[in-house]
Amino acid sequence: MRLAIRHTTRYRFAKPVKHGLHRLRLTPKETQGQRIANWQMEYTGAREELAYDDQNHNHVTLITVEEGAQELVITCRGQVDTVDRAGVIGQHSGHMPLWAFLGQTPLTKAGPNVRKLIGQVERSPEGMVPTLHNLSALIGERIAYEGGHTSVSTTAEEALAGGAGVCQDHTHVFIAAARAIEVPARYVSGYLMMDDRVQQEATHAWAEAYVQGLGWVGFDVSNRISPDPRYVRVATGRDFGDAAPITGINFGGATQDVQVDLAVEQQVSGQQQQASGQQQQASGQQQQ
Repeated sequence: MRLAIRHTTRYRFAKPVKHGLHRLRLTPKETQGQRIANWQMEYTGAREELAYDDQNHNHVTLITVEEGAQELVITCRGQVDTVDRAGVIGQHSGHMPLWAFLGQTPLTKAGPNVRKLIGQVERSPEGMVPTLHNLSALIGERIAYEGGHTSVSTTAEEALAGGAGVCQDHTHVFIAAARAIEVPARYVSGYLMMDDRVQQEATHAWAEAYVQGLGWVGFDVSNRISPDPRYVRVATGRDFGDAAPITGINFGGATQDVQVDLAVEQQVSGQQQQASGQQQQASGQQQQ
């Protein structure tokens, strides 16, 4: 499947910025089941300084905000080819050792709420993958998908206590529980093509757990499925902080407003368009 993505983030500042530095993790990964057909990034009010791959093999771009800017616009667009691997990414690779994904972070630290949740997960006799799906389903039941209740600093414990959150919260709770039962787990940020709309309000997040014999396997708690060809992996890490699409700091001008414009849709190939046109032509001839 070829997915076309258009992603624009617009920052407006109350006063002209004296200096700003932003770290962008917005370039999709070249990984098993995923290939970049083309990808472009453009900036208004900033310039690119350098690009590198970090410890999680995320492609990172550093940009500086131009002095005096009162608006920063970051635009990404391109096409990514995906295939269905039933959520299986494969064996571990990269600079980070596998054991690093067993250690908890401040956002994922398991406390009494997570431990109680673990005790209620049905262990499947068929193995770890079904058990992790049971964990995913239980988290979805305990944390209603509702915006406005949490922030980027909300911990897994806090999200469980509040009973409402978004994909980031679902993912942090899954990671916290998986690590607590000695299953390596990591955070994934990326794009998801919705079935009911093209325009979206934000990027998506899900988890990956390392299962012996399979390697990394994806779990989208919010949608209670493993990722399929509608998903595009962009960045991974131990929690949101490692995989956040945009992080940075500005001096001299507080952020007044942030707007995100995101569209993800399937791109029809030339052959498919031609076949569709032929079918329509044949249908018209039959009607005549």
